[in-house]
Amino acid sequence: MTDEQARVERWAAAGGGRWRRYLDALDRRSLARLESDWDFWGRPTQMAPHGDWRVWLLMAGRGFGKTRAGAEWVRRRAEKGPRERIALIGATMGEARSVMVEGESGLIAIAPIDNRPDWQPSLRRLTWPNGAQAFLYSAAEPESLRGPQHSAAWADEIAKWPEGEAAWDNLMLGLRAGRWPRAVATTTPRPVALIRRLVAEKGVVVSGGRTAENRAHLPAAFLNAMEETYGGTRLGRQELNGELIDEIAGALWTRALIEQCRARRLPAVARVVVGVDPPAGIGGDACGIVAVALGEDGLGYVVEDASVSGLGPEGWARAVAMAAARNRADRVIAEANNGGAMVESVLRAAAAHLPVRLVHAAHGKAARAEPVSALYAAGRVFHVGAFAALEDEMCGLVAGGGYQGPGRSPDRADALVWALAELMLAGRSGTVGVRLLG
Repeated sequence: MTDEQARVERWAAAGGGRWRRYLDALDRRSLARLESDWDFWGRPTQMAPHGDWRVWLLMAGRGFGKTRAGAEWVRRRAEKGPRERIALIGATMGEARSVMVEGESGLIAIAPIDNRPDWQPSLRRLTWPNGAQAFLYSAAEPESLRGPQHSAAWADEIAKWPEGEAAWDNLMLGLRAGRWPRAVATTTPRPVALIRRLVAEKGVVVSGGRTAENRAHLPAAFLNAMEETYGGTRLGRQELNGELIDEIAGALWTRALIEQCRARRLPAVARVVVGVDPPAGIGGDACGIVAVALGEDGLGYVVEDASVSGLGPEGWARAVAMAAARNRADRVIAEANNGGAMVESVLRAAAAHLPVRLVHAAHGKAARAEPVSALYAAGRVFHVGAFAALEDEMCGLVAGGGYQGPGRSPDRADALVWALAELMLAGRSGTVGVRLLG
């Protein structure tokens, strides 16, 4: 098999066979040109945004193709602008060289063979045939960016820059050459000061994507292993899904605490309770439905978040009954503040023998949640798997305050609190501020 044939086979496989007829019709020269045609190979989420922006912040999961996207943006600037002076900034000088310039998706590897930049390592400089130049810098030496002027910049993995804000400020102050100075920042998200600042800054366009989007160029075994090990966890959402997950000051739960409270398997079970936080109306808040087990070891285990949205009373009541049946629950604990009699009647109508107990909240959601969060801190509650939406709500409940998480109300977290209070705090006077109704 010739190199051209091997190339066609590899590309056809990457396109799932869809490109076969098109590729077979190309001659050798056309195949060579196609190899460096980013408009053909790049996914929409890897392309620079349209419109008037000064900074493009591309935050995405590992293996998404951030490096390739950044390198292709630089290449296009260099090839179209003979006067371009481009800054290439890595976390360290070694990373700038090994990833941004010499890496598998770096500037040398992606360049067409007839338009490859000349790389002078001793000068830390790339020069394209048309005269455009790029210069390497280390974010660990922010003063090196003080003084030089640039017309464009590519900043890689800014979330781990050791002198993040100082290096960025010096870069921005020097980004003043040419008619349209712009910068691209590629990174896996982390809630560091520089990332928080850029997300909120005017003139910054933020885009992102998941590791799985690049599955055509990643081993299936790797993707499967990562999803099985990290899917839904804080680390997985950050490193694979490219989500920026921040902590809220004073939150009852932190991401780190929840990560410490994960279990791979459910042990022998003594009891199962389904907590329910019914919605006040139709089509508004979700109906929180969370199943929690009490292990024979005396510890609590969250086993399912079966919450539903947009359903009327009969719909969410059926969802509660199904969750109770799936998990063999011996009791359903439902908040009755919004029409106690109606809540009980719709639940019993969904399943005549459903063991329902209604509770009336005497305190706010955050106050009720405080003793339950203490169970986590004491290592007495574990999540069997990951429950992203539920955990987001938990991390939005603030001690002594209200709710700062996603959505209008922490319905899932409230259902969790009712269930865990029944299993592990029942009988402690005043513990969760409830009044039993039946």
